[in-house]
Amino acid sequence: MSTPVVDATRSRLLLLAAALLWSIGGVLAKSPWIVEIPLAQRGAVLACYRALFAAAVLAPFVNWRRIRHHRALVPTALSYAAMNILYLSALTRTTAAAAIFLQYTAVVWAVALGWLFLRERPHRSDWIALVFACGGIACIVSSEATAEQVSGNLIALASGVAYAAVAVGLRGLRSEDPVWVVMVSNLTAGLLLLPWVASMSIDLRPEQWAVVAGFGVIQLAIPYLLFTLAVRTVAAHEAALLTLLEAVLNPVWVWIFVGERASIATWIGGGCILMGLAVQQIIRRQPPVPPP
Repeated sequence: MSTPVVDATRSRLLLLAAALLWSIGGVLAKSPWIVEIPLAQRGAVLACYRALFAAAVLAPFVNWRRIRHHRALVPTALSYAAMNILYLSALTRTTAAAAIFLQYTAVVWAVALGWLFLRERPHRSDWIALVFACGGIACIVSSEATAEQVSGNLIALASGVAYAAVAVGLRGLRSEDPVWVVMVSNLTAGLLLLPWVASMSIDLRPEQWAVVAGFGVIQLAIPYLLFTLAVRTVAAHEAALLTLLEAVLNPVWVWIFVGERASIATWIGGGCILMGLAVQQIIRRQPPVPPP
C-alpha cells in the first residue's frame, strides 16, 4: 500500500529537479561567453544549437515502435521552432525575469487557442488567470525600460503565444510518444535555423560550445525526460504548480550569478501572472460544484 505514496513522492522530486534545471536557462543565456556573441545573431545561434543538442540526447529515449504520422505533428513542431527562437531572442534583449514571466502567459493563450481549435470551453478558473495575466502583462510591458528591453518584452510575449500553440498541439498529440514529439520538435527547430546560422561568420570557441551544449542537454533534454517520468504518477494540475518554481528561480539565479536586477514593476507583473496560474490550477483540482 505504500508504493503509490513512494512513487508520488519520487515523482514530485523529479518535477522539482526538472524545474530547477529549466531555471538555469537565464544564467546560461547571459553568461559572459554567450554575451560575446553579437546580439543580432545570438538568439538564432542559441536556438539552433540548443535544439540540435537536445534532439540528439532525446533520440535514444524515443519509443520507435510507437512512431506514426499525425497531422498535428507538423504545426506543433513549427510552433515549437517559433517559440524556441522567440524566447531565446527575448532572453538576450530583456531581463530574464520579464522573458520567463511573459512566456508563462502561454497557459492563458492556450485557453483561447483550445477554445478556437479544439472546442474546449474555458473553465471559470481560466478567466481568473486571464485577468491576472492581463494585469501582469501591463505592469511588465509598460514599465520603464530601454528600447531594447521593450522589444525584448514584446518578443517574449510573442513567445508565450507560440508556446500556447505548442501546448494545444501537444494535447492533440497526447496519444503519441511524448519523447518522440519533443525530439522531432527540437530537430525541426534546429534544422530550420541551421542554414541561417551557418551563413553567419561566427566561430564559437570551445567554452562557448560547452555552454551551448549544456543549454541543450542539461537545461532542456534532461529536465524534459524527468518531467515525462514524473507526470506518469502526478496529476497534471500538481505538475503545473510545482514547475512554476522555474519562473521564480530563473531571475533569482540571474541576479545572483550575473548581477542582473529586474525592475519592481517586472516582479509585480510576474507575481500577478504566477498568482493567476496558481489559482487556476488550485481551482481546477477541486471537484465540480453540482448545479442547484
